[in-house]
Amino acid sequence: MITKIILEEKISAVFKLINSANNIVITAHKGPDGDAVGSSLGLYHFLYTLEKKATVVLPDAPSESLNCLPSFDSILTLEKNEEEVKQIISECDLLFCLDFNKLDRLGTLAPLIEGVTCPKILVDHHLNYDNFADVIISHPEIASTSELVFRLICRMGYFSEMNLQTAESICAGMLTDTGGLAYNSNHPEIYTIISELLKKGVDKDALYRKLFNSYSESRMRLMGYFLCEKLTIIPEYQTAIFSFTKEELERFNYKKGDTEGFVNMPLSISGIRCSIFCREDNDKIKISMRSVGDYSVNDLANRTFGGGGHKNAAGAESKLTMKETIEKIIEELGK
Repeated sequence: MITKIILEEKISAVFKLINSANNIVITAHKGPDGDAVGSSLGLYHFLYTLEKKATVVLPDAPSESLNCLPSFDSILTLEKNEEEVKQIISECDLLFCLDFNKLDRLGTLAPLIEGVTCPKILVDHHLNYDNFADVIISHPEIASTSELVFRLICRMGYFSEMNLQTAESICAGMLTDTGGLAYNSNHPEIYTIISELLKKGVDKDALYRKLFNSYSESRMRLMGYFLCEKLTIIPEYQTAIFSFTKEELERFNYKKGDTEGFVNMPLSISGIRCSIFCREDNDKIKISMRSVGDYSVNDLANRTFGGGGHKNAAGAESKLTMKETIEKIIEELGK
């Protein structure tokens, strides 16, 4: 038994909207991570068990490290399938918005989604959502959006209909947003849910290996470069910080997803409570922050560049140079 955290009136509203819909679109944030993709594909497979037509539409491509998830190749992106995406969105009669709290998290997809007149359902676990959806299921206390999708399916009375593809996708989202159950995972009900997913036939150990231990040689060499050459420790702030320029990434044949998990590694150093990763990406610097204990990187990300996320996992973007970006972050660390 898991706690009924989602209000009954919202469960009922989602149930009715799904039953009356024929063309459903599922979308998630730009730079989609494991939780965004896992929750989207989990919902996608569930809707197909109800004989509903559904399409997962993302702003840009997910990491290839997630290609082990069922129907990964069915995902459409605006950057590669622009005309098809526009057509599908214009024809949808229900829109699920997963794992983001503000429309600007959709990047170039935001104007299309904002213009949709059909009902929108938000399912998310980030702080401070914008009120852009007709039904809002927002629970920042929950570790992943994938967990919320599981809870939603169960509360609608469809656990018995949940197939292996749905269960695998949800499990992947839960694992990736907790670092393989290494952080943000102290709530006992997470393990109750994982147990129920195992009963559906999920091989968690095999899934973990595919998600966390199936990288290229280039990625391994990039990791060695990061650990030996790029990592800077700032002891007075109990912080580790590192960065990659585009030139450095190209030198190691960088593919999207190759730096996944790097930002967590410095937290294994005794005395380090905060880890910050800055990566050059076209015309901006992408910043990932992680922390342990009570130190809030959500607050740090917001103070520096208007970013955010969760207390122990947050991100932001900077239009400054790499040098200026790091200097500003270090300045804020001292406050």
